Amino acid sequence: MTYTPPVTEQRFVLETIARMDELALLPGYEAATPDLVDAILDEAGKLAANVFAPLNALGDKAGAKAVDGVVALPDGFKAAFEAYGQGGWIGLNAAPDHGGQGLPFALACAVQEQITSANMAFSLCPMLTLGAIEALQAHASPEQQRLFLRPLVEGRWTGTMNLTEPQAGSDVGALRTTATPAADGTWRIKGQKIYITWGEHDLAENIVHLVLARTPGAPAGTRGISLFICPKVLVNPDGSLGARNDLRAVSTEHKLGIHASPTCTMAFGDNDACVGYMVGAENAGMRAMFTMMNHARINVGLQGIAIAERAYQHALDYARGRVQSARFGGPGRDPVRIIEHADVRRMLMTVKAFTEATRAIAYLNASAVDRAHAEPDAARKAEAQALADLLTPVTKAFSTDIGVEMSSLALQVFGGMGFVEETGAAQHYRDSRIAPIYEGTNGIQAIDLVGRKLPMEGGRHWRALLQRERQFVAALPRTGELGQMVPYLEDAIEALQTASVWISGNEGDRLSDTAAGATPYLRMFGLTLGGTLLARQAAEAARRLDAGEGDPSFCKAKIATARFFAEQLLPAAPALLGPITRGADLLYAIPEEGLAAA
Repeated sequence: MTYTPPVTEQRFVLETIARMDELALLPGYEAATPDLVDAILDEAGKLAANVFAPLNALGDKAGAKAVDGVVALPDGFKAAFEAYGQGGWIGLNAAPDHGGQGLPFALACAVQEQITSANMAFSLCPMLTLGAIEALQAHASPEQQRLFLRPLVEGRWTGTMNLTEPQAGSDVGALRTTATPAADGTWRIKGQKIYITWGEHDLAENIVHLVLARTPGAPAGTRGISLFICPKVLVNPDGSLGARNDLRAVSTEHKLGIHASPTCTMAFGDNDACVGYMVGAENAGMRAMFTMMNHARINVGLQGIAIAERAYQHALDYARGRVQSARFGGPGRDPVRIIEHADVRRMLMTVKAFTEATRAIAYLNASAVDRAHAEPDAARKAEAQALADLLTPVTKAFSTDIGVEMSSLALQVFGGMGFVEETGAAQHYRDSRIAPIYEGTNGIQAIDLVGRKLPMEGGRHWRALLQRERQFVAALPRTGELGQMVPYLEDAIEALQTASVWISGNEGDRLSDTAAGATPYLRMFGLTLGGTLLARQAAEAARRLDAGEGDPSFCKAKIATARFFAEQLLPAAPALLGPITRGADLLYAIPEEGLAAA
């Protein structure tokens, strides 16, 4: 079960959607030349294909093993992680002051996608470390940055995010972990956290836990939460490692998928001696944690894309070799390879089109993050940040939903063999299922989109995005292959405009109607934007064909994929207008007791 990084596709999306040429003009990103981008994609792809991918099935079968508080990974994992860290891959996007390369986040996302496709369970370790780096760069004191950032950037240490508690899942404000001030200016952390990804392992010499906790007298809810650094091993002033901190992994979870990713229950301060260092101001922990969470949400969206890509490659390879039945309506009665059957072609095209659509959304999102970071003009910087904020819940939720749906559809290509573990198709499906759940369930992402992101500045930002896409579609030719997409794109944009205005007009008692329509609205948003971004790629592919540039077969496939999405998949977007605007009454029409089996 091999993996081939889709380097040509990634490069094309970085060029046409993320606009790497424009990013390279921004201060700090000058090194992101086409030659360097190509080299990074090629070299990271080799690491993903040759080092991480061969460990995927092994990790699924062996899993992470916890014995007496020590979590061990299967053979080969430590060497692979060391190769990743020593190669500088974790620090691609990190600030040069802390040992990073300072390259665009969009490029780092492409690399993270490759690693995730190769081995999703393994990729979670660097993903959480990247988030910790982002949070510490933005909110930690200079001394904290001096002690903790470089070892994280260099891959010698790893990072975690500790929010969830048994009674506080999506409702973070209900957490009970406490932080008590100590005489030396540090804090003593006490409490338990659950579902901590890579909370304990044997791949690195230290683990930097970022922990949310309450200080004495803190306000209730999220307003009273502070963020703390709790290293597994305490760090001396000179950066050397000292004594073991009072924290431990109590257990690891037995999960549906991502078996090689240790999901831990963590106990802090069993002996009242867990040392923590406050990050930022007291009671400002959620702001700091959201820096990490928003970074992680984009990367979790990439997980959906990555697993769909891996499942697609696997299914395509099987369909090319499996001979079964004569082709319906075809010449002769001899059995053919199943890739020649129309329904198998439909499944493969569906997976391919959705994967490419969600990749475009995620790379656009990452590019907006880059512009918000590096753009010197204040107005353009604010616009980029608003676009990044708007797209983040869409990237996370739409892409991870698609990851589950496409890994399921790819499994269908295998028929009965897909349901048998030995083929490996089932692992993609099992691994994909967590992504719509963690880093904020997709239902919460939908509420965030309609409740917080759409109303920003009176809806100016979503209106600007729709206007941009509408103008692009209006400029497309009305003939030829590009012209065939136009009516479907126009219908979807018009439906999204109508739905957005309807949701924006709800207030007071009608907010329950907004909540009821949130999930189908996010789906409509993802479908519509995915359709227009594929059309943009098709237009560029057509231009290159006319100019005799690039690979003709790749360009023709781009156009066909965009057409398939527009003509076969995009009509689902306008159809969602009814469910979005129907209101909440029907959801509550059956009394709670009536939902039980009779």
